[in-house]
Amino acid sequence: MTMSPIESTSAHDSRRTNVPAATREQPASLRAFGSPQRYLQGPGALRELGGIVATFGTTRPFVVADAVVQALLRADLEAALGPGACFAAFGGECSAAEIDRLAAQARTAGADIILGVGGGKAIDAAKGVRIQQPMPLVVVPSIASNDSPTSRIVVVYTDDHRLLEVRRMPTNPDVVLVDTAVIAAAPPRFFVSGIGDALSKKFEVAQCAGSGGQNFYGARPPAIAQAIADACYEVIREHAEPALMAVRRRQPDAHVEETVEATILLSGLAFENGGLSIAHSLTRGLSIVPGVADALHGEQVAWGLLVQWVLEGRSDAFMADQLAFYGRIGLPRTLQELGLTGDPAQAATTIARDTWARAPYVKALTAPIDPERLEAAINATREFATTERSPP
Repeated sequence: MTMSPIESTSAHDSRRTNVPAATREQPASLRAFGSPQRYLQGPGALRELGGIVATFGTTRPFVVADAVVQALLRADLEAALGPGACFAAFGGECSAAEIDRLAAQARTAGADIILGVGGGKAIDAAKGVRIQQPMPLVVVPSIASNDSPTSRIVVVYTDDHRLLEVRRMPTNPDVVLVDTAVIAAAPPRFFVSGIGDALSKKFEVAQCAGSGGQNFYGARPPAIAQAIADACYEVIREHAEPALMAVRRRQPDAHVEETVEATILLSGLAFENGGLSIAHSLTRGLSIVPGVADALHGEQVAWGLLVQWVLEGRSDAFMADQLAFYGRIGLPRTLQELGLTGDPAQAATTIARDTWARAPYVKALTAPIDPERLEAAINATREFATTERSPP
């Protein structure tokens, strides 16, 4: 099912919520690149945390982590950070009210360094605190389900779990520390989600740059962003399958190290410096569909990437190869696999219209795009995936 040739259009992220003056949109002629100051990864990396925090000359660490992560890692964190650490229980949703609550607690504790420990929402909540209380930020992901750890982006949701706004720190995290023994011990579904999130970057960066879109620094994507995105994709296709086998055994190996570097570091640098397109735009519409809204971010992005490939006019052979890879990894190929229980055609209409109304980079595509074309691509993806999976 090869689609028609594509033409050029342009788009940019029109949201400028809580963007400091120094980080607002740059002139269109400028290119911009950003990253964490330091990235550490490997089994046992958590043992380096105390030394890293000491380099900042701070004495009152403020640790944001949910109850599950604290039960798993608090003893190790206390051993690394010493008696001065204050632990704050993340409530589960990165909402404006939750950020305000944690920021007030950090002020009361006299915190002088923030640690965001856990999954993407806990990390984003810690970033939100840092926006209100400027101080060093160390990010310690406990799962590799998406690429949020390296970025300065804070995705804020309503209390009923709908995406509300995007805030931005003035700089990226100071340090990102990834203990792959911790990552490998987490449920494999999170690892698969990170693969889905990372897989899209090669294609989204290409569409953003090709359509004249902007990156998350409000500037043109530099060439290195595409190089990083391409490398991310190659690593995923080469290492993700054996890495997933190792994670299922809870035994990190060289494949796990390569894959985690791709899903956290390479993917994070690629999206923030290269920009996004349809695959991530569709998460806006997916967030309002019952059942589907409960899927992990990377699962939603992986499905959205299938829709983007249809809009790009990818060949039957390309789509067949990708769908086979999805099947081996366990990524969703249909809305039903994402959790949909209702009518897929009605869901396609809802997703397309809401995405078109709310996604800031939905037009970052070098093909003609409108709500009708988007809906048609969603329906075509369902038909194609079903055909590819049917017995001969």
